[in-house]
Amino acid sequence: REAVQRSALLLKLLSSRELGSIVAAPTFGLPERIGGVRNWDYRYTWIRDAAFTLYALMRLGYTDEAEQFMGWLQRQARHAEADGTLAVMYAADPSHSLEEVELEHLSGYRDSKPVRIGNGAHGQLQLDIYGELMDAVYLASKYGRPISHDAWASVTRTLDWVCENWRTPDQGIWEIRGGPREFLHSRLMCWVAVDRGLRLAEKRSLPADFAKLVATRNAIHADIFESFWDDEAKTFVQYKGGTEVDASTLLMPLVRFISPTDPRWLSTLDAIGTRLSCGALVRRYDVEGAADDGLAGDEGYFTTCSFWYVECLARAGRIPEARVLFEKMLGYANPLGLYAEELGHVGEHLGNFPQALTHLALISAAYALNRELDPSPREPWSR
Repeated sequence: REAVQRSALLLKLLSSRELGSIVAAPTFGLPERIGGVRNWDYRYTWIRDAAFTLYALMRLGYTDEAEQFMGWLQRQARHAEADGTLAVMYAADPSHSLEEVELEHLSGYRDSKPVRIGNGAHGQLQLDIYGELMDAVYLASKYGRPISHDAWASVTRTLDWVCENWRTPDQGIWEIRGGPREFLHSRLMCWVAVDRGLRLAEKRSLPADFAKLVATRNAIHADIFESFWDDEAKTFVQYKGGTEVDASTLLMPLVRFISPTDPRWLSTLDAIGTRLSCGALVRRYDVEGAADDGLAGDEGYFTTCSFWYVECLARAGRIPEARVLFEKMLGYANPLGLYAEELGHVGEHLGNFPQALTHLALISAAYALNRELDPSPREPWSR
């Protein structure tokens, strides 16, 4: 309970009372590896965090904050391009440039340079953001105020764009700089975008091209099983044609794409545990074996992925293991109960601090584990 409360307090502190948006972290330039080059500016709001944020705020009973955040999100959707496309991230102050600049006069934390302000990922194609957007829109309309006519018009433009572009290679959730690929996570979240659009249209009796949406959803579903499943290794892989696993795959059961006890999923979960984890710590991917991310050097363990892993274990019925790893992760928090983006081999905090996405994942994992441990009636919030 205390860890969840501390996470909730952090989300409140990272949010804009005026706008309703929540920044990813209040810092920039803190290294993912001491002396390394993976040093980024996280003082922006990512569309990617939308569904996680809304889900967490609703679960915590912060309905006003959830409505504020949804209002911010809908404003971005209304001001999207004519074809329905969105930016990857937004600055709290619209006049603030997102252009990435290296501050050569700064040596960086413990000589970790370059120190960057702005973020070059803002110009990337990241298809997964449309799944997070639509998941948030669906949750808000399901548990909050019904979606307005104008908002639905914006949504339908976005859905049309996803239906036409879901096969396009992109930079993916990890914002790689080594060239676009067809990533499983991006494909997965395109499925989420179409699935949530369909559900919302059916639930609210909204006008939609149902035949087109159903056909697209089915096509994406089939493509994931045909193109991203390694039958020899018995795992889902990071990108089409690849052989490596990726921790973003942990979202497959969490977004209701696959059963948390499906044999294909369980073998993938085991592979992630074997290849990417060290106890409670989980890497995003194997830097040497995965898609080229365009950067030199290694990185730490991604704290968000550790909490996703715990939640997947809990949903798979592996409760004792999930509980032990969750408690270990709680032990890595700093004295204020906060987490940086990553952790090192001995638990040192790396990357920007504190990171909202980590605390959103902590809240979700805590609720999932509590559901399995507590036989009382379940919470109403559900995708």
